Amino acid sequence: MRSHGCADDLHSQSGEALAIRRRQIRVLTPSQRALVLGPSQKTDAVDFEALERRHVGLARRRSGGSAVLVGPQEILWVDVVVPSGDPLWQADVSRAARWIGGCWAVSFGSEADVWHGAMRHTPWSRTVCFAGLGPGEVTIAGRKVVGISQRRTQQGALFQSAVMLSWQPDDYEEMLKLPAGAATGELDAVAVGIGVQRGRQVADAFVKHVADLETLEP
Repeated sequence: MRSHGCADDLHSQSGEALAIRRRQIRVLTPSQRALVLGPSQKTDAVDFEALERRHVGLARRRSGGSAVLVGPQEILWVDVVVPSGDPLWQADVSRAARWIGGCWAVSFGSEADVWHGAMRHTPWSRTVCFAGLGPGEVTIAGRKVVGISQRRTQQGALFQSAVMLSWQPDDYEEMLKLPAGAATGELDAVAVGIGVQRGRQVADAFVKHVADLETLEP
């Protein structure tokens, strides 16, 4: 399933999909750029004038993590809904993220690695989601290319994946009032974009892989 719209509407649809109680894979395309904050992230650090200058909206998601800049050229956004009775259901949060990340890694090929460690923080990871690295997230040559967040209810789990198409840390530096130079320092090296065309190819492979998956490995 594919959906197109503003970030707020797409996140609302994600919540509705979780209540349907059947496995779903949805490719979501934001119609305009938006800075999406994590569920508990405060707006104090947001530079609203910078958002206006850059024509960027503001939204919030209920799955974990911190800020992600979404847009047609920035990320490729894929939701996977797994009901609690599905063969792919996994109660362990970290293991659940790792199998999703494994599907992404297979879709990229041998160049991609899945992070199997605990959450790895950096000075900016509580502000910028792609500055940290969590279980199941995917890197290429040590730089993050896929971020994964989860939202869990009694009905099941919603996995929200963001594939980085274009990594522009200076956007985050300005919109989130980060110290001058952060974008050309640590932030510049933590992630990498793969381009729109490659992103679409990887997403198509991921969707097929998850749709064909019948059970998790022990």
